Amino acid sequence: MPNIKSAIKRVKTSEARNAQNATVKSAMRTAVKKVDAAVVNNDAAAATESFADAARKLDKAAAKGLIHKNAAARKKSRLMKKMNSLNA
Repeated sequence: MPNIKSAIKRVKTSEARNAQNATVKSAMRTAVKKVDAAVVNNDAAAATESFADAARKLDKAAAKGLIHKNAAARKKSRLMKKMNSLNA
């Protein structure tokens, strides 16, 4: 544990930030898995609804710097491709 006051504060803030980032990242992964599950079950309505949520969470994670913006775009593109194969 650091002795300097600013370093102590830095540890506290980084722990709080890490916890928040983990929550956001976990929610993002769960949303993506929901879309995949809906596609596997051939449920187009649920896939469309959960895709909107997943896309929103991917964009927010990219905006916060948790994932790269191109990674978010790639994940959204792949999810959309799966959904389109479901509708075809």
